[in-house]
Amino acid sequence: MIYLDTSVAVSLLVPEPRTADVKAWFAGLTEVPVGCDWLLTEFDSAISIKVRSGELSEANAKAVRKEFDRLTVSGLRIVPVSRSAFRDAADLAKQHTQRLRAGDALHLAVARDIGAQSVATLDGVMSANAKRLRMGVEAI
Repeated sequence: MIYLDTSVAVSLLVPEPRTADVKAWFAGLTEVPVGCDWLLTEFDSAISIKVRSGELSEANAKAVRKEFDRLTVSGLRIVPVSRSAFRDAADLAKQHTQRLRAGDALHLAVARDIGAQSVATLDGVMSANAKRLRMGVEAI
């Protein structure tokens, strides 16, 4: 099972430096990746930041959000965040030397909670922490 981080979902649907790599990786998947409810919030936040910064117009943001909704119906399985995942994320976030932000700690905790073998992320800190937690990291 592959757990999908928000950085990959955003790059899949919004032109960014790694978009071509992400699209090629996604097209080659043989299984449906998994994300969690937090991904929904974090994705919309990332798109809103891009609108506020002028990277995306409101019309483009609306189209991206519609495409994301389609993705969550057919190309990405969304799972709920368990209470134990929140506790695990808090424990991960306490480890200040690991530099994990709250959202990334939650993604990693959910990935562990659901038994994901690997994490797909473009975030270097999250990638390093996934490896530290003995999880695979997808090569994108």
